[in-house]
Amino acid sequence: MFAASDFFPARARYAAAALVLAVATAAAAQDAADSPPATSSASALRLPDNPQIFGQAMPSVVKATAIVNGEVITQTDVDQRLALLAIANEGKLPSDQIDQLRQQVLRNLIDETLQIQAAKTAEIKVTDKDIDRTFGRVAEGVKMNSDQLSAYLKTHGSSVRSLRRQIEGETAWRRLQQAKIENTISVGDEEVKAVLERLNASKGTEEYRVSEIFLSSTSDKMQQTMANANQIIGQLRQGASFAGYARQYSEASTAAVGGDLGWVRPEQLPEQLGNVLRSMGAGQVSAPIPVPGGVSIIAIQDARKILSADPRNAVLSLKQVSITFPAGTTRAQAEARVAKFAEAARNVGGCGGADRIAGEFNGEVVQSDQIRLRELPPALQEIMLPLQVGQATRPFGSIEEGVRTLVICGRDEADPTAPTFDQVFNQLSEERVNLRARRYLRDLRRDAVIEFR
Repeated sequence: MFAASDFFPARARYAAAALVLAVATAAAAQDAADSPPATSSASALRLPDNPQIFGQAMPSVVKATAIVNGEVITQTDVDQRLALLAIANEGKLPSDQIDQLRQQVLRNLIDETLQIQAAKTAEIKVTDKDIDRTFGRVAEGVKMNSDQLSAYLKTHGSSVRSLRRQIEGETAWRRLQQAKIENTISVGDEEVKAVLERLNASKGTEEYRVSEIFLSSTSDKMQQTMANANQIIGQLRQGASFAGYARQYSEASTAAVGGDLGWVRPEQLPEQLGNVLRSMGAGQVSAPIPVPGGVSIIAIQDARKILSADPRNAVLSLKQVSITFPAGTTRAQAEARVAKFAEAARNVGGCGGADRIAGEFNGEVVQSDQIRLRELPPALQEIMLPLQVGQATRPFGSIEEGVRTLVICGRDEADPTAPTFDQVFNQLSEERVNLRARRYLRDLRRDAVIEFR
């Protein structure tokens, strides 16, 4: 069985996978295999016997950018974490905003350091094996082994140390929340029942899949925070990854999952966010929204009607037929072949015809089940919504990476049902944990001794 990503060009998969490098931690920490021993043989360096020395001597102590309760954050730490952000955005960071982004990264590193320190004070341990296992899962996510990922990070200006530090920070903070916050949160049965009653009363109304970036601020710094938020919004509206920016910049506990708040209705959010949400459509990013304690940016990833059938919730069984073009193929030759391929797809004659078309065009067939229509790219969703079982999409792709068509072999329509008691309970608990975590981090900042150099 193949995943939905098997249906898309290598470049698109690679761009999506690159986001995982900025994520590091959505996966739970687990035990990992031992890392290979490092070699230290001087002969391998092929050093000259009498080297000529150039430039000025390096200072004996690397100058700190910040010292957080005695722990040093260097400019190298900032640069390497900034490089992770660049990787998450396909290497593209606006040159006129690098300094601003660097300052934001420094603030994130300070928060991360405070979170790790707080976890250690609470005797919460994140072991090397925990980090190794998550690092390995990140490598698997981008179809590399650990050594390949290490080399990739170094080549792109970051480092294994930077990514491992981010894994440690997010894991420590998650465990600290579990120990210090989650155990103190209570949600009553009557609260859950009230939500379920309101949900059933709202059947047919809109709800939204919302993501958030939260930047904390005090009243005297609100102007600067708004400016920072506008900088981020500018990049998001030019195509930057909301999830990538949320993981790096958001100070909410949802940062580790790319800012995802899940499916919500406007009345479930704070009034300031709910009012803005009602005026937005799917795919839109908001302007900065002042909220208690800071500024929020929200994005609508998707929309649906509560407890109403939605054809995009269908689960599909698909066959993909893909063809490629030999080196030296002219565009005219390729377009002529694509036209014949399109005609064959129109007359596929059912799911079994996919193999016949692949044979005629020397193509490849990939079969996959349990593909949610909603999770396909929006353009493909629109093409496939009216198609029946046995029909194929119009060809899509590119001459450079190959052209493909999807044949629908099966379609199971989803039956809309209300969330369970446990699902509502968990959502209410998560919202309260998120609020308490923000306050906890605020207190850590307030009590910290931070020196800037």
